[in-house]
Amino acid sequence: MCLGIPGQIVEIIDETWQTAKVTVSGVKRTVSIALLAEDNIQLGDWVLIHVGFAMSKIDENEARETMQLLQGMGQAYNDELAMLHQSQIE
Repeated sequence: MCLGIPGQIVEIIDETWQTAKVTVSGVKRTVSIALLAEDNIQLGDWVLIHVGFAMSKIDENEARETMQLLQGMGQAYNDELAMLHQSQIE
C-alpha cells in the first residue's frame, strides 16, 4: 500500500534543485518539492510526502487528521514510514 504522510517544511535547502527539509513524525528528512513548484511552498507549510517527494500541499488540520488516520492503520503506516526513512534525496 502506498500512503502519503504529512510533513511540515522546516527549511528550504536548495531552490534550484527544489529540495526542502521536513519534519515527519519527529524525524527530519530532505524531500523534493519539485512537484509543487506552482504551490509556492514556504516554511511552515504542510505537505503529503511519499518516498521522498512532496506530492501535495495541505493545511494543518488536514495534516493532523491524516496522521490520526494513518496511525490507526498500524502496519501500513509503519511500512510507509520505513520507505520514507530509506529514501535519500540529497
